[in-house]
Amino acid sequence: MTELKNDAYLRALLKQPVEHTPIWMMRQAGRYLPEYKATRAQAGDFMSLCRNTELACEVTLQPLRRFPLDAAILFSDILTIPDAMGLGLYFETGEGPRFERPIQSKADVDKIGLPDPEGELKYVMDAVRMIRRELKGEVPLIGFSGSPWTLATYMVEGGSSKAFTKIKKMMYSEPQTLHLLLDKLADSVIEYLNAQIAAGAQSVMVFDTWGGVLSPRDYNDFSLQYMAKIVDGLTRENDGRKVPVTLFTKNGGMWLEKIAATGCDALGLDWTIDIENAKARVGDKVALQGNMDPSMLYAPKERITEEVEKILAGYGDTGTGHVFNLGHGIHPDVNPEHAGHFINEVKRLSKAYHK
Repeated sequence: MTELKNDAYLRALLKQPVEHTPIWMMRQAGRYLPEYKATRAQAGDFMSLCRNTELACEVTLQPLRRFPLDAAILFSDILTIPDAMGLGLYFETGEGPRFERPIQSKADVDKIGLPDPEGELKYVMDAVRMIRRELKGEVPLIGFSGSPWTLATYMVEGGSSKAFTKIKKMMYSEPQTLHLLLDKLADSVIEYLNAQIAAGAQSVMVFDTWGGVLSPRDYNDFSLQYMAKIVDGLTRENDGRKVPVTLFTKNGGMWLEKIAATGCDALGLDWTIDIENAKARVGDKVALQGNMDPSMLYAPKERITEEVEKILAGYGDTGTGHVFNLGHGIHPDVNPEHAGHFINEVKRLSKAYHK
């Protein structure tokens, strides 16, 4: 069993007692840090950075050198699986990710296979192994993947979308084709996350970024059931320790009870739901992660402190089961000093809730 000097994050996810509310930030290794920008310039482009083991490790560790965070998250991208399926991922300046060969028919779905995590995706596993070594047990490492629905939106739309017309057209006119794709993606995500766990990830998270664009019925059929399949297929213990699983659906506040029923350990919350309300609804079933609006980091430091107080008070004095985070990724133009203030205030103010 690997000795962890700070395992507050893992204990909170498993609803075990902790001395303070652990904190990490989505996209904590990213463009708001000048050192990240320098490393990315060295890599040449985003995917070259993801594929370079040493540089991916370097940017994963950068925020931990600056801030007293309670977890590291693997630096990678949710589109590694579709990229490894041969769809021709590239990044258009100002436009985000694009695919040269989007999925348009059942024939396209039939053509794609499940990528080998230690083959086409070995660069991700190599990064996990190196990060674990370099962390030296200071804090746990989080592995992650996109959800099948979210990956499918990019694969069918050919990139980012606002209206999701292509995938919804497939969903309503050829549901069997979409289910076939989602099933393949769920199998791929299970293999991918289990390989990350075997390589050293101590907790995993599934990002369902676009689940919130679905109706309640379609969310159950096209997103949630595939995340439940992933939860069922994951390695839940490794290296003598439980491996907690967090599910996060952006704009998914109306479905918290259903997400909690999948058997996951924790729910990620965005900022559109009050944490007190979320806790009242899911009770002691799962831990909660979240959920300050990332734009709050633009505010004066006193206002950030006020918001941290409000969220801690909303979760309440139970001593465990809360991981503090933003409700989505940190914005690229946030002042790192404000991020540091946020993290320090969570550490300082949360101790009162863990007596």
